[in-house]
Amino acid sequence: MSEVIAEIHGHIGCITLNRPKALNALSLPMIRELSAALLRWQDDPQVLAVAVRGTGKEGPFGAFCAGGDIRFFHQAAHAGDTALGDFFTEEYALNHLIHTYKKPYIAFMDGIVMGGGMGISQGASVRVVTERTKMAMPETNIGLFPDVGGGYFLGRCPGKLGEYLGLTGLMLNGVQAVAAKLADIALPSSMLEAIWSKLTSSPFENSEAVERWVLAQPGSMAPEKLAPQPQIDSVFGLPTVQAMLDALEAASDEWSQKTAQTLRARSPLMLNVVLEQIRRARSMGLADELRMERDMVHHCFHLRAVQDSETVEGIRALAVDKDHAPRWNPARIEDVTPEMVAPYFARPWPPTAHPLRDLAG
Repeated sequence: MSEVIAEIHGHIGCITLNRPKALNALSLPMIRELSAALLRWQDDPQVLAVAVRGTGKEGPFGAFCAGGDIRFFHQAAHAGDTALGDFFTEEYALNHLIHTYKKPYIAFMDGIVMGGGMGISQGASVRVVTERTKMAMPETNIGLFPDVGGGYFLGRCPGKLGEYLGLTGLMLNGVQAVAAKLADIALPSSMLEAIWSKLTSSPFENSEAVERWVLAQPGSMAPEKLAPQPQIDSVFGLPTVQAMLDALEAASDEWSQKTAQTLRARSPLMLNVVLEQIRRARSMGLADELRMERDMVHHCFHLRAVQDSETVEGIRALAVDKDHAPRWNPARIEDVTPEMVAPYFARPWPPTAHPLRDLAG
């Protein structure tokens, strides 16, 4: 059975991610199949809109996409496999295609939506979440940064929520995701099958009617703001990661203590890289932001020898050896200098040779 099922039903291009044992984590072949289907349908008059969902262990829905296939990243980095670079180039091009798609693209973000799963859903014109949604950009936990356009969409969250979510990797539920402007409507998961079925069987008059109909579903759940937003803005608006940590560790409330503890467990170097990424991304267009991320991810795997890469080490600790004891270098936030961060933003290619040079806008 294919890991991506792409079929036209009625007037809807239907995509089902079908790799439930891996929580629909994206492989390079899956990225290629997704891109091919979207390009095929973009000018097909029969297709008024595209709908995308994941498959859980029980069948459709229940899980969306846990991200990119990080075990593959680890193997490819050690093997010097050029497919690693192709993965990110093609994934980011797919993210751009979704953000700029000519037709409504409706993402049913039920269950886990992390990393690469955010990349194939944040550009959707309608982002549906449920009470089962577990949404996060947890890359600092594996010595990476929130890529797939993370700087772009996190930088556009209310206040300093983008910094908070990008640095901590905090998980949001569905109603929190709506409040964070990372989803458009929260619906009970029990409604999804019926909505999908109606989408594929209704004689919609045009693309706008499809979008309108999904957004007008009854029974949507009220957004729920993340507490404490004023505190988040005040701490995560500070100029440096060190200043944030100092403020958190000087406070005695539970939120501050917990947040400080979370930051202490993340890659100190990548926390600083991520802060710079999100702040730069706020004033960038999508294509330029994705090109910046492509530069950054190249450096994550090539700036240091493979065995010294923060990303390779982070993946080893979480997904390969599973000892959950990454040896970060430097080990402490206090030891990170601006000179360590700057190389991640250097341009490894001239503009005319950039892997994403053809992205528009």
